[in-house]
This record gives sequence, C-alpha cells and structure tokens, in this order.
Amino acid sequence: MIKNFSEYLKEFEQTLKSVFYERDDINKFSLNRGFPPLVMREIMAGAPLSVAIPENYGGRGAKVKECLGILSSAAYESLPLALTLGINIALFLEPVAKYANNTVKGGIFKRFLEKQQMGGLMITEPDFGSDALNMQTHYTQKDDLYHIKGTKHWQGLTGLADFWLITSRQKHEQGKLDRDIDFFICDVTQKNQKVVVEEYFDNLGLYMIPYGTNKLDVQIPKEYKLTPESTGVKMMLDILHRSRMQFPGMGLGFIKRLMDEAIDQCKSRIVGGKSLLSFDQVQHQISKMQSAYTICSALCVRSSDKSGLENNLASDGVEANSIKTVVTDLMQESAQTLVQLSGAKGYRLSHIGGRGIVDSRPFQIFEGANEMLYTQISDMILKLMKKKKESNLFQFLKDFNLTEKASEYFKKEINFSIDFNLPQRKQVDLGKALSRIVSAGFVLNLEEKGFRKDLISNCIKSLQHDISNLINSFQINKRVSSIEDYQDGSSWLEMA
Repeated sequence: MIKNFSEYLKEFEQTLKSVFYERDDINKFSLNRGFPPLVMREIMAGAPLSVAIPENYGGRGAKVKECLGILSSAAYESLPLALTLGINIALFLEPVAKYANNTVKGGIFKRFLEKQQMGGLMITEPDFGSDALNMQTHYTQKDDLYHIKGTKHWQGLTGLADFWLITSRQKHEQGKLDRDIDFFICDVTQKNQKVVVEEYFDNLGLYMIPYGTNKLDVQIPKEYKLTPESTGVKMMLDILHRSRMQFPGMGLGFIKRLMDEAIDQCKSRIVGGKSLLSFDQVQHQISKMQSAYTICSALCVRSSDKSGLENNLASDGVEANSIKTVVTDLMQESAQTLVQLSGAKGYRLSHIGGRGIVDSRPFQIFEGANEMLYTQISDMILKLMKKKKESNLFQFLKDFNLTEKASEYFKKEINFSIDFNLPQRKQVDLGKALSRIVSAGFVLNLEEKGFRKDLISNCIKSLQHDISNLINSFQINKRVSSIEDYQDGSSWLEMA
C-alpha cells in the first residue's frame, strides 16, 4: 500500500535534516565537489524518485503535485540536491514514462527504485547551445542497432548518471542530417554504451553536481528509442516545457528558506537600538521575498493542474517560458536580497545567501537563457496579435486565456498600441512584462482556492510596481549600441 504523501514527505524532510545537520555539516561539504557518498546513499534510500515513477511499475504514480513537493523540500535544504532530483524527474523519468517502449520501462524503473540509480538528458553541444535544432550529434541504423556519434557538454550528473536520454539527428547515406530530432535511452552499464567523459568543468556554483564534456560513440538497441506522438521536435518541446513547469517546486523551497533566514536575521540584528525588521526599506525587501514565495506557490498549483504526463505541452510555450523565467529571476533576486540583509557574513560560500547567489544564477541560463525565452514569449504573443489584427496590448490580453483575469489590474500600463517590428532588446522588456502578467493571473487563481489574502494583496501590488517599471523601460525608444573601437579618445588620463 502506498504511504500517504504528507507522511512520506515528512520522512524525507527528516532524512534531510539528519544527514545535513546531524551526521554531517552541509555548510562544510557544500564547498566540495560532489555529494558525500554516505549522504547521497541515505537520501536515495528513501526512494524520493519514486514520485516520478508510475504506480504499475512500483512508483508513487508520477503525480506532479508530489514531484513538486519533493523538489520544494529538497530545495529548502539544498538547491543542488533539488536540481539533482529535478534532472532525474523531469529530464529522464517522466520522458521515459511517457515515450519509452513498454518492454524497457520495467527494468529501468526497477533499477531506480531498488539500486538508487540516476538518469540525465543530453541535448547541449559545444557549438550549439540553445540552437538545439542544429545539433551535430548523429546516428545511423544498422539492423536492430542505432550507432550514435557526437559530443555533448554541460550535462548535469556528468560521469555520475547510469542512464542518459541522448538527442540525435539521423544521418542519411549522402551525409545529410535529418531536420527532426530523436531521443535514445543509453544505459552506460551495457556493452558499447559507455559515455566517455573528456573533461569535468570547474562550475562556479552547484559544486555538488558534476558537469563536463561527454564523447559519444555508442550503439543503442532499437527498443530503447523513444516514440513521439507526432514529431521528435514536438516531443522535445513537450519534455522541455514540462521541465520548465517544474521549476516552481525548486524555486518555492529555495525562496522559502531564504525568506525564513532573512526574517530571523532582521529580527535578531539590532541597529541603533532597533531591530532591522523595523526599518521601512527592510520591510520592503522582505515583502518582495514574500511576493516571490506567493508567486511560486501559485505556479506550483498551476503546474500541478496542467503539466501531468497525460497532457502534451508542446504548444504551451508562452506559459512554460513565463513560469521558468519568472521563477528563476525571483530565485536570484531573493538570494541577492538575503546577502544584502545579512551584511558581511552573507558574503561567504558557507552562508546560504552567498552560496544561493552562485547556485541560483545558472537557473537563469540553462534550459533556455531567460533573455531568449523572454524574446520567444514576445514573439509568440505578437504573432497572435497579428493574427487577430489587434495592435492594442490591453485589448488583446483581456481576451487571451492566460491573461484575461489579470489584465484589468494593469490596464493603465498596457493600454497602448504596439509596433510589431520590435528590436530584440524591446522584445526582452515586453517578454518580462508579459510573463509577470501571466503569473499575476495564476496568483489570482490561488486566491480563489483560499490562499491567505494579505500575501495575495501584497503580491499583486508588487507585480503592479514591477510591470509599471518594465513597461516604462519598454517604451523608452532611445537606441544605444556598443562601440568596438572605444579606446580611441577615451583615456581619462589625457583629460586630467
């Protein structure tokens, strides 16, 4: 019988407290590369990844709510641990559950449940980062085997994962690569499937997760190829969008920890006979963190409702990109705030704030750099506006399903006509504003479900302030370009 999830989650949280604070000291070993083996072994002994495995294979049912709950609890104690679990859940187990051949699922899931094994995803290449559609990793088929050759890099769990989902393009006889993308399950414990790690990176943050360059020359049996519902590109979008919609789980736990630390710090720190918490500016900073907490809570509820395996998310780019960008921006902002409020002690890697700055920063880059995703949000919305022959932003957003509820709160700011030929920097500004309007809609939905109203009210006010600033920035049309030969005539020493 499957244990009640609240009880299961409580046991997981108790395990984390035990291994991070009683048996070892996370503030010390988090400065080293990799998790201590005994720590990781004890965490995985409770099978936290079972939340992403279907019930008929011995798991807890691949329920999004449970996946986000585990990620949130992990992130409260350790963002690298949460990302490790997130990689396994969103980038390996869920795609396997949805798209893998039924004949191979059982064996894979059994090893995750009983042998604490792990899996990751290989898309990024040294010369083709976000440009995944031009990847050069290719495969040829001979009899029942796919021979894959190429180089991948910046894969989380490099050298550690037992399984990899590898993206590749078919190479035809004349040497041309197919436009579509295919996914293959690689089991590194099997003959002719070993992934060679050419280099381990000295990643700036997330010390406990190994990253590097992986050389591929592997042969994969045909039954280990994923089967898309339509095309491989749409399967990739479904996988990535589902992953982006699980960021709120990690973001919520991380921001809650930072917020708790900030409140404790400001209560206990006395300046001029008063606690820091009594200062208006500090109140404002704490309220911004609480707004971030509220937004992540709303996005967790939305993801739980929307991103189950039964749904195909390939066409949900505006929503998935909005969720990923907003959450990751809020994570970085909250870490910066805690360090500021903590003073000198916050500027240490052994401090949750200082460590949080470098650990949360790559979240704004991987799975699509935020600037790129903001541009995509704008591009998708502008195309829809053109299709409807509507140039007024408010008039469009009040009828758009993701913004119809929230648009009225921002009517003053967004009631203007848009020039459809925007430079990319303006698309980024617009995308930032749009993503926050989308998020506001989910916050209002959260209020209807009974979330405490003072947090909702403060959050909406904070979003109104942010969106007003973003729209003001968007409407400033002065263009500034970089100057390559800047050194001529720019030495201050000649002016003094």
